[in-house]
Order: sequence, then structure tokens, then C-alpha cells
Amino acid sequence: MKEILQRIDDALDGRYAAAELETIKKALCLEYLGISAVSFYTKEKLSADTDKLDKALARLAKGEPLQYVIGLTPFCGLTFRVDGRVLIPRPETAELVDWVAGDAAPNGSLLDVGTGSGCIAISLAHRLAGWKVQGWDISEGALEVARENNTLNGTEVEFRKADILKAEPDCRLDVIVSNPPYVMESEKAQMEDTVLDYEPHLALFVSDSDPLLFYKAIAEFGHRALNTGGRLYFEINPLLVEEMKDMLMGAGYRDVQVRNDIFGKPRMIKAIL
Repeated sequence: MKEILQRIDDALDGRYAAAELETIKKALCLEYLGISAVSFYTKEKLSADTDKLDKALARLAKGEPLQYVIGLTPFCGLTFRVDGRVLIPRPETAELVDWVAGDAAPNGSLLDVGTGSGCIAISLAHRLAGWKVQGWDISEGALEVARENNTLNGTEVEFRKADILKAEPDCRLDVIVSNPPYVMESEKAQMEDTVLDYEPHLALFVSDSDPLLFYKAIAEFGHRALNTGGRLYFEINPLLVEEMKDMLMGAGYRDVQVRNDIFGKPRMIKAIL
């Protein structure tokens, strides 16, 4: 076991901080060497074919995110498949799921716009028995991943290809939730290479000239799709929180609330029609 851990150290030398490297070591050993968490921590002697491990190390050494290398990531107590077609689910997004689920009535209908891996829609479908849940995305590749995750987690979300900038509602909804592209192009310089080089830009970035493009479209769509008292929930760019509040109130929504994420940044917003 010590030899394998040294092999990982050598392959990834200097790329990761100590705490992150320890997390990577554990994930790699559990995934590719078939050992238990107990075996990892006790450093039991181990003999295994390390070919898959070496291939994973080569990808990590180039900066590819661990979640893409392994192909799985935890989110809201479930497991999701991820690859370069979808964003890696973040803990801040799990807080958005918690907010939606905490407000939910016993039955209802919900749409997740820009569903990506399906992590929001599937996590909510798992928690909200009796709810009809849909997930829309413009990317066919993302929808393929979302449907795999639907099967993996035993949920019954309806996934559909749709462009929210052009879409028309075909049913009434109680909730619309979305984590749309919200990173402005001008913010790229502050972002990590692992994100810029590997995660899908279609799901990340929006023009500086119209950074609320998707929020405005969803808010307008909500007027046609939401039942009276229906709710919008968004993950947002903390740099644009005041603009978001003004936009939603100007679009006729009420009781606009903002919540900070675990890092203390204003990251989520809710509004009622």
C-alpha cells in the first residue's frame, strides 16, 4: 500500500495541496484498487493491477478534475455520473436544493431549467414524493448524462431538449428552479484552469453585455407557466445580486429573498409570482 501511495505522490507532485491530495489518494484507491475505506486508512498490504490507476494519474497530472476521471460524484446523498458534457455539481447547488425541498408542499409540479447532469431535478424528485419533475437542457449530451443518472438513482424525472430563450410552456408549474450560465466572460481570468480547460463553457459563461439573459427569459417564461403563488429559485452570480433583485421585482415578482451560501456569498434567490 505504501508503494502505491508513493506512486500517486510522484505522479501528482506539486499539483495539489496536501489536503486535496489526500482526498484524491483515497478516491483513487477505493475506485481503482477495490479496497475499503478501512483498508485505506490502516494502510493494509495490497496487491492489485494498477493499470487503471496509472491511466487515472496521467489524466489528473494534466489537471483534469477528479470527478471526471472517476466518472462519479456524490451530491445530496445520491451518486451522479459526470463527464465533460456536464458541470460538476457544487455544494452551493446542494444548498439551493435544500431550500426548494424545504419550502415544498406535499404535491406539485417542478421544472429544472438547464438541468445538466440532472443533479437538481433528480435530487428533488428523490425527496419530493408525489411531485412531477421535469428537466430541460439545450445540450443533447447533457441530457444523455441526466437520463443515465435518472436510471442510476431510480427516479422518474422527464428530461427534454428545450431552449428556454424560445420555449413555450405546455403545462402549469408550481416551481421553476435553475442554475443557468451566470459567469461573465470577464471573470475567466480569475478562474482555475481545471474549470476552464475541462468543464463545458456552454453551461458556465454568459456575455458581459447581457449577464441576466437566462434569468430574464426564465422570469418571463414563469409568467406564462407558473400557477398563482408559484415560485422561482435561482443560483446566481454574487456580483449581480442587486441587479437580480431589481429584475425580478420589475418583472412582477414579489417577496424576493436572497440567501448566502456556505462561503458567505449571496448565491441563491427566490421570488413568488
